[in-house]
Amino acid sequence: MSLVVHPVCLPSGPMGKIANRTFAGAGALVLAMALTGTSSYAGGHPKVSTPTLTGWASLPAGTFVPGSEPSGALATGDLHGFTAPFADQPVQGFSGIVDNHDGTYDVLSDNGYGNQANSADFLLRIQRLAPAFATGTVDVVGGINLTDPNGKVPWQLTRTDRVLTGADFDVESIVKAKDGTFWLGDEFGPYLLHADRAGRLLTAPIPLDGVIAPETATRTGVPATTGSSKGFEGLASSPGGRYVYGLLEGTVAGDTPGQLRLNEFDTRAQKYTGKRYAYRLESTANAIGDAIAVDDNRFLIIERDGGQGATAVVKRLYLADKRDRNHDGLLDKTLLVDLMNVANPKKLAGFGTTFTFPFQTIEDVVILDDTHLAVLNDNNFPFSSGRTPGQADNNEWITIELPRSLRADKRLLK
Repeated sequence: MSLVVHPVCLPSGPMGKIANRTFAGAGALVLAMALTGTSSYAGGHPKVSTPTLTGWASLPAGTFVPGSEPSGALATGDLHGFTAPFADQPVQGFSGIVDNHDGTYDVLSDNGYGNQANSADFLLRIQRLAPAFATGTVDVVGGINLTDPNGKVPWQLTRTDRVLTGADFDVESIVKAKDGTFWLGDEFGPYLLHADRAGRLLTAPIPLDGVIAPETATRTGVPATTGSSKGFEGLASSPGGRYVYGLLEGTVAGDTPGQLRLNEFDTRAQKYTGKRYAYRLESTANAIGDAIAVDDNRFLIIERDGGQGATAVVKRLYLADKRDRNHDGLLDKTLLVDLMNVANPKKLAGFGTTFTFPFQTIEDVVILDDTHLAVLNDNNFPFSSGRTPGQADNNEWITIELPRSLRADKRLLK
């Protein structure tokens, strides 16, 4: 079956050009990716001395799921040349990524248009994408909507057909289990959601004791203990798959400002183990964008400020170790990549010899192999404008070579 992704017109400019693309058949996809999509981070490169850009691809901001449903009726503000409502659902705002190891990736679309009140017509969805770095493009080759046909959510949903929307949950992080099911981290609860490979919820949303977001407080009357949309921004799987670790984006009331909780959840027992770790932001004004596992003890964590374009300063990847070797009660942090200062000696994609990733929200990192990472931005469609002032950001997808091996657990790379 062919999937046609149709865009709408964007303002002119090198970052705003859009082409219609049709991709037919999974077999063709795997073959095409084997020939082109992984070439930018395949082995054989000379060892680099500093984090170096090896690949760049971009999905235009104006990319929509064909034949879906209108969306964005309540989107207001500067839409950067777009007109709401949109005829179809946008393919936008990536907030989590899973490598399928066949040239495709399952990427979690972010929640709607910025808040619960204006996102009831945004359908929560896992997109299946295929980057082709040789051409600098990204193909949308499939995807699934998140649904609750079996009534696992005990409160009233936005839609009677139980298709989940941005008014129901704010899903920001994703892990794929060995059985093909998905664990998703939500910010409105915060909740852990468990869905099958078709996106259907398998259990009721699982709350985190002592942590209540304002969205849940409004519904239940229980006082909030953290800020709005400050729930599970990062979700990491242990190498064996038994545990997932949810990293909150916001500080819980009573905790040290700028200190974030990382909670361990046992997927077999379907409950939290009680083990909790702490990650400290470099500034209380910063936020985290993603957290994934490197092995049983280490995590890759994106930390960022709220700036974009000329005001973007802190966009970083840290290695964080839960062994706490200095005994300060915090995850040990080591700067791995400054995303505002990535070497680009080949001037890939027409950028200069220093590449920057100046987006407000950067929410996706995935390990490709021991010396290569991929990083994606969340473009907050159509609101963010970090790459070109006045133009809605595209979803950019970069690969970076590291000067030293991550020594990642091989179970996480297959």
